Amino acid sequence: MKNYYKLKDVISIFEDDAEKFFQSGNSAAGTRLRKAMQEVKVLSQALRSEVSDIKKKAVKEVKEDLILY
Repeated sequence: MKNYYKLKDVISIFEDDAEKFFQSGNSAAGTRLRKAMQEVKVLSQALRSEVSDIKKKAVKEVKEDLILY
């Protein structure tokens, strides 16, 4: 869940830069936005991995429970 909250924070923090870049053409804001999007990419991948690990663990536990019965 930690990666999810970090992802939300990054997106909300750089919302102003997105507006500055797209509405005013501020190139420095565009650079900051590109940097933030790279961080979003990294955090998204980490979140995907976390979700996959949790799902795999849950499936494994269900299979183990079925074997016991």
